[in-house]
Amino acid sequence: MIDLLGFLGGSFLIIGAFLLYKGKAFYSLIAYFFADLCWLAISYYNNATFGTISILVGIIFSVGVSLKMINGTFHKNLKKGDSK
Repeated sequence: MIDLLGFLGGSFLIIGAFLLYKGKAFYSLIAYFFADLCWLAISYYNNATFGTISILVGIIFSVGVSLKMINGTFHKNLKKGDSK
């Protein structure tokens, strides 16, 4: 079961990287989210508390970025004026 989750998580990571390369950032975040869920299950199964907490923090940030992308408030650059 753990090997399958590791394979799925790695596959979702590759898919997410490919989608990001193609310019589909929102879809890549969805793929990364599924990869995070696989790794969350692995870390929980192995009783890795710090790993589980760090993955949860990453999931929270990725959901926040996804919501900003949906609302249209996500800026491409660090400078807010140069985002157009």
